[in-house]
Amino acid sequence: MASPIALALYQPDIALNTGTLLRLGACLDVAVHVIHPTGFPFSRATLKRSGLDYLDHTEIVEHDSFGQFDAWRRSENRRLALLTTKASASVYEAQFAPGDILMMGRESAGVPDAVARTADLRLRIPMRQSMRSLNVAISAAIVLGEALRQTNHFASLS
Repeated sequence: MASPIALALYQPDIALNTGTLLRLGACLDVAVHVIHPTGFPFSRATLKRSGLDYLDHTEIVEHDSFGQFDAWRRSENRRLALLTTKASASVYEAQFAPGDILMMGRESAGVPDAVARTADLRLRIPMRQSMRSLNVAISAAIVLGEALRQTNHFASLS
């Protein structure tokens, strides 16, 4: 049974990171929503290097635009948690709930302010102030792990 927590990738730029995140989704039984356009040709061939054979085990949901994704998630009454270096709230202060969608921004630019304003939660990973950011796949793994721990999803994987 797929986790009630999902991961969304806002217009990802780098195929290797996207493949890695799809592999993460397969291993943790989490659906991954890809919000187009991507910064690379979105195909099995471009994702194979990092996604390996895990792509066959990943629930991939594609959305043609952020507007389409946002309309879908609102119709499903799902809360959107944006991971951003611009947030003041720590992911470790958040209380995650079934149905939450964790959204990662583009590697090169995050998300536009208008997209950030639609998020129900804007969260950051605490880190040294002199450092700019973590890799998007590492960030997703950290926060997804916390959200799945809080919603007791790991018990279903044991």
